[in-house]
Amino acid sequence: MATLDLLLHPVRLRILRALLDGRPSTTTQLRRRLPDIAPATMYRHVAVLAEAGVLEVLAEKPVGGMVERTYRLRWDRGAIDAADRAAMTPDDHRRAFTAFTGSLLADFDQYLAGESADPTADGVTYQQVALWLTNEELAELLAELRTAVTARAGRDPGPDRTRRLVSLVVIPSDEVIDPPLAT
Repeated sequence: MATLDLLLHPVRLRILRALLDGRPSTTTQLRRRLPDIAPATMYRHVAVLAEAGVLEVLAEKPVGGMVERTYRLRWDRGAIDAADRAAMTPDDHRRAFTAFTGSLLADFDQYLAGESADPTADGVTYQQVALWLTNEELAELLAELRTAVTARAGRDPGPDRTRRLVSLVVIPSDEVIDPPLAT
């Protein structure tokens, strides 16, 4: 199990997000995906994640007098489980959400900086909807979303496929709403 401090570092979080699709990568490939992270910083944080067991070394090969490693994210080690989430303080949750949104902003900025960025053609969307749900209805919705995403995970890249990041945030709203008017 990974700790909050391990996972919530902004650079490490971005590295983990780069590996979310399950495809193994070398540090060189990660540097191409995250060009704004300095090489020494990238190598240091990949080493920290590997030492903690969050990244698994799949292969090693000599390259120019060095050893190039291929890494894969270990899902069972790269997430905060339900028991640890339940033990988090409000400040821990604030830190986690800040790291998440900061990483999301960095990914979006990197996308927009690309020469071919076309949010409309690329299907970029960000929206919010308010739903009135019981805890059971929320659990059902999350299970449906998990099923829909899982059914599409693991697809190989192809000429017609674009890697897309799908993010989900669910927050209860304490907004007071007048009851509906009787008709």
